[in-house]
Amino acid sequence: MIRGAIFDLDGTLLDSMPVWDTLASDYLRSLGTSPKPGLDEAVSRMSVEQAAEYIRGEYGLAETPEEIVRGVNGMLGDFYRQTAPLKPGVPGFLERLREGGVKMCVATATDRSLVEAALLRTGVREYFSEIFTCAGVGHGKDEPDIFRAALAHLGTPKSATVVFEDALHAVATAKRDGFVVAAVYDSHEPRCGEAAALADVRICDFADAAGFWSFASGV
Repeated sequence: MIRGAIFDLDGTLLDSMPVWDTLASDYLRSLGTSPKPGLDEAVSRMSVEQAAEYIRGEYGLAETPEEIVRGVNGMLGDFYRQTAPLKPGVPGFLERLREGGVKMCVATATDRSLVEAALLRTGVREYFSEIFTCAGVGHGKDEPDIFRAALAHLGTPKSATVVFEDALHAVATAKRDGFVVAAVYDSHEPRCGEAAALADVRICDFADAAGFWSFASGV
């Protein structure tokens, strides 16, 4: 049986990926700089901090990486505090896990203050004992550090702890590090089929996750 769950935020718990799809380009345009083709795809696997370093170097910006991160988070603030919606079925899914005694936390590239705001507004903050961010652990999801930190916090066996992710690169990282992985479908992940093939189980809809619950009973 599952004893621990580590949830990604954007594209997994929240239907929030549209705002990220053009964020780097939108930020540059806010500075009066024209983005090059392919920029948003290039930074899609990076943490915000990694993307800030990349953009600064690629475009010769005068802003420091810290100033770029603050600017990006400022653009995101209203969306997370007022708008970003949960994916359908998330509250019921989390409640069922809690009823089963599963410990849960969040592991995300998004700024902690924005995560807290969105989870509190949508009424699901209570399900998570902690929030881990890429900035907090100092590594993006191309490395397993954030998942390892979350696992240490939960104190659950890795073999009974599921990582829920929508992005292929994060699915691959967690899987490569020995976690049980659930690939959550999101239309903004262009390689969702590859993510599903790599993961142990796929979730297309939290409101209709019979396949996951059947899988979970055997973990």
